[in-house]
Amino acid sequence: MSPEPRPTVPSYILVAQDFLGLANPPPASAATPSTPPTTSPNMSGTTSKALDAAKSTSQQAKNSLRTMTEETSATTSSLLHHPYARAALPFINGGLAGMTATTVIQPIDMIKVRLQLAGEGAKTGPRPSALSVTRDILAQGKVGDLYTGLSAGLLRQAVYTTARLGFFDTFMDMFKARAEAKGTQIGFAERAGAGLTAGGLAAMVGNPADLALIRMQSDGLKPMAQRANYNSVIDALTRIAKTEGVTALWSGAYPTVVRAMALNLGQLAFFSEAKTQLKAKTQIGPQTQTLMASAIAGFFASFFSLPFDFVKTRLQKQQKAPDGSLPYRGMADCFRKVAKDEGLLRFYRGFGTYYVRIAPHAMVTLIVADWLGFITK
Repeated sequence: MSPEPRPTVPSYILVAQDFLGLANPPPASAATPSTPPTTSPNMSGTTSKALDAAKSTSQQAKNSLRTMTEETSATTSSLLHHPYARAALPFINGGLAGMTATTVIQPIDMIKVRLQLAGEGAKTGPRPSALSVTRDILAQGKVGDLYTGLSAGLLRQAVYTTARLGFFDTFMDMFKARAEAKGTQIGFAERAGAGLTAGGLAAMVGNPADLALIRMQSDGLKPMAQRANYNSVIDALTRIAKTEGVTALWSGAYPTVVRAMALNLGQLAFFSEAKTQLKAKTQIGPQTQTLMASAIAGFFASFFSLPFDFVKTRLQKQQKAPDGSLPYRGMADCFRKVAKDEGLLRFYRGFGTYYVRIAPHAMVTLIVADWLGFITK
């Protein structure tokens, strides 16, 4: 019978020895058939040292990662609490919130604009619905046509909502500081004033993007030969400024400002007031408070602003005739002609669609703004 092969040192022990700089153990002697192979004390100690070294290295790596995370968090917190960052955050958060909401709501806004432009100048005739307008848009192209003007909508939110929410939060912080100094509470009058002022200032800044959005969304209503077929919001702004003059970018600015003031009165002031009342008089959670307050704000924003939104759409869509005349001379003239030729109820045509557009947009905007404000405290 041939002798039993001599036991060899496991490879992981040799690797650990090389890593730790330990001397190799003496070669193991042959074992008799009746005696099982044993592990030497030196080998057992080497294995223990290797395991301890591995545990120590793992712990050091964890400590290093924890230290890096804490340093990164401290750096981020320091940047967020810099005075300039604190002043800019309401504007940044507002812009991001508005752009998120517009991406979600854009198809509804497209249908709303087409409803407002349908039957222009006629008191009688077919009464289009949101469903029939949607069917017509899909019949002419594809589902993507519902997102016509998205680039203009995003630019408008980047400018308009950034400004209105930023100004509103800034004004509210000023009112809070003044109220705390006097030992009083902010009332609805202060909230309304902040909403009206923020909306008016933001609307003036965002009017060119708003005009481009209306032109891009109404372009499909024209005969094929008369369509501008804008490629993007930049293309629309450039061509409008070149063919009609730079001042044309502020066409309909007056009703846009009034509409923005009415919308912000309903949206921001009523949202802030409703949230305060729900917090004081109910036991519902913060998230439910935000949802309910934004739904209430969406209704009042729609009710107050729709007539001005209607007139704004008509004024921004109009273009000069070959003789240089315009269908409407201004906001008052548009109100008068529409009331005479189409009836007073025409100003509230599509209220359901408008509310479905405004309420979710307000809810998404305000919820995202609340969330961004929370994580950037």
